[in-house]
Parts: sequence; structure tokens; C-alpha cells
Amino acid sequence: MMRAEGLEAYSRLRSLTTDLCRPLEKEDYVIQSITDVSPPKWHLGHTSWFFERVILQRYSEAYKPVDGRYSFIFNSYYQSFGDRIARDIRGTLSRPTVEEVFSYREVVDERMHSLIQRADDGLWRELAPLVELGIHHEQQHQELLMTDVKYNFAMNPLKPLYRDGHAAKGRHADAPVGRPVAAAFLPVEGGIFEFGAPTGGFAWDNERPRHRALINDFGVMNRPVTCGEYLEFIEDGGYEDPLLWLSDGWDTVTREQWRAPLYWEKRGEEWFLMTLSGERPVDPLEPVAHVSHYEAAAYAQWAGRRLPTESEWERAAEVFHASADAGTFLEDEIYHPVACVEGNTSGRGQQLHQMLGGVWEWTGSSYLPYPGYRQERGPLGEYNGKFMSNQMVLRGGSCVTPRNHIRTTYRNFFQPEKRWQFTGFRLAADSI
Repeated sequence: MMRAEGLEAYSRLRSLTTDLCRPLEKEDYVIQSITDVSPPKWHLGHTSWFFERVILQRYSEAYKPVDGRYSFIFNSYYQSFGDRIARDIRGTLSRPTVEEVFSYREVVDERMHSLIQRADDGLWRELAPLVELGIHHEQQHQELLMTDVKYNFAMNPLKPLYRDGHAAKGRHADAPVGRPVAAAFLPVEGGIFEFGAPTGGFAWDNERPRHRALINDFGVMNRPVTCGEYLEFIEDGGYEDPLLWLSDGWDTVTREQWRAPLYWEKRGEEWFLMTLSGERPVDPLEPVAHVSHYEAAAYAQWAGRRLPTESEWERAAEVFHASADAGTFLEDEIYHPVACVEGNTSGRGQQLHQMLGGVWEWTGSSYLPYPGYRQERGPLGEYNGKFMSNQMVLRGGSCVTPRNHIRTTYRNFFQPEKRWQFTGFRLAADSI
């Protein structure tokens, strides 16, 4: 990454984060409805602290932090950086104020610009990969910011809007118009192939090393499972049949009394869901979102299919040339998955649809290291490697993922019960 390119990317990133907060009222910045959700104010402070702690304190001579207490407040899970506030009480802090957090961001931005501009060529070669890392880190938090705001708003009885623009009746105002793409399974030939990110270019450490693995012939669904298809599962008693569920999944469904995806509510004979544009009827053509891995696996069992492994998902994306060009991402400002219709595709020859963008897709693979993986030494080794336990892999990005942040080798991961993110799925088959 060239210096001018780095400065432009950094500035564009930080401006976008600020722009995402513009629809918020001051009261919105502080609340935290559940442990998984962080207050918007915390996201703003944490991403600034990351640049300060990882870059400025290391490369600026005799550097003095903006406020030494911020490390305790805005550290997330970096044990090697010291003590931090417990995750579940981030929303209890009225101070620093919203104004103070934005002021903190401005100071960090000034210092980052100054450091980048005055760095000689040798220093810039060291800084460039860390600046790029910080940019991708904040892009992750842009996505988290949007999903966390959605959850906070959905828990509010007033059901506030983040943005206007939803249709009062029927289809979402931003939904594409066209003939729905019928579900089909596309054959993918098995063999020994290479998986993971190649050397060169940015990728997280968990996407490497590139390695060879064997997969058998399989079929992959040409698009994600839709709300209408998932409704059939609900109406057929899917949430009442323990034989469809993994043991932990059935325990979770029973304990939490799940009867539908998160944000769905039935009124009379009609289902409604919450979006960042407010409540509206469920669109049967949209990809189903906000389902856990347990729900995705139960649906697959009910349908007589299964979830693809992450290797199968990646191979299908390669074979059918999945592209982010036609996906729905953060920059599109729709903030909701859109229906899969003809002309709204992300694969060559209009065969494989919505592989990138829309909803994160659960796979059947546990989040484990690739063969030959070595966790990075030092604090940044805490970023991905230490979470390789009790989590499942998701692929593809969502409607609130920045477009230039995603790639087909990207490995997202969550515990199987999580569903506050835009998580959906497509099916796979051993034979078609």
C-alpha cells in the first residue's frame, strides 16, 4: 500500500464510521441491551484506541496517550495490553461523554496523519501493514455498529428507525423487482484443491496458510434459503420436533423459547420483522436472516440436506466465480438482505447467486486452524487464533459488511447460538 493510498483509505474509513453514527441521537450512543452488543460510543472509542495502542504508541517517540484511562475502557479482549472493563458492563459508563469520544477520535486522526506523513520510506514499510490491519479492524466494527444498533432499537418498545425508506406494505422499498430465482442445486466436482488466502495482499492470519484438501462431489444451492422457505419449516412444526435438532440446539430452543428467527413476530396470521427502517411484513423472497447455526442445521435436517463445509463453500465460490459486484453491502445503504431475482446475481452465467453480501452463511465447519497455521506472536496474535474453540465458520459477508472488506477466503466465526448478526445459510447435498 502506497503512502497516499494509505492516507486516503484511512481518512475515508474514519469518515464513514462517523457518517454511520449521524442518524443516532445522543442517548443511542450509550445503551447495551445484551452482552453481545456494545454501545456505539464504545465502538468509536475502541477503534481509535486500536490505532493509538498498536501504531501511535509504538512508532511515535515519547508518545503520551490522549488519556491513559482509555485503555481500560476501550480495550476489548487483548489480555497482553492489560486490564479492561468487563464486556457486559460497557453500557454502564456515562463518561467519557459522546463529545469526548469524538474529540478523542479527532486527536488520534491528527496524530495518525502526522505520523504517516513524516515517516521516511523505511518506517512507512513497517507502518503500512499495520495501517491496513487497523482499517480492516474498524471495518469489522462498522458492521458490528450497525448490527448492535439494530438490536438496541429492536428491543425498544417504540421501535425507532435508523433510517426511513421502508415500504408500508408488501416488499421492501429497496428490494429489486424481477422474477424470483427458483431454488436449484448446482453440481461441483470433487478433488484435491487449494484453499485459503494466497500470499501477498491483505488477509487475516486465520485464512492462511494456503493448503490442499480433498473434497468429494457435492451440490450447492444456487441461492440462500429464503424467508418463505423457512416459513414452511416453522409451519411444519420445525421448532417443536426434537429429532431435527442438535442436542445443544434443542436445549437452546427449549430454554429460550425460540419459535422463529430473531426479530420475527406473528400478529394474527401475518409475520412481521424488524429492520433498520422499522417494522414491516416478512418478505418471503428475501434470504432468511438472524438465525443461529442450530436453526440452520435443523432446517437442513428437515429439508433432507445439510450445510456446506467451508471448503465446499470456498470451492463453489471459485468454480462459479463469485463476485462482490452484485452483492448487497454496507455502502449500498439498504442495511437489509434483498430478494434474489433475475438480474441480481453474483455468479457467472447467473448460476450462483448472492454468494457475497446479503447474509453471512453458516457452514457445517468448526472454526479450527488450517494445517500449518501458527498463531502470531505478540498482542496481535490474540486477534483470531485464541478463539479457535467452540465456534462455527461463516462465509460471504452481509448487507452491512463493507464491500472491499470481504473476499471468498474470509473466515468469520461465532458461537452456534448467536443470531444478532445478519446470519443466514444455503444448503448443500452429497448428490443431486
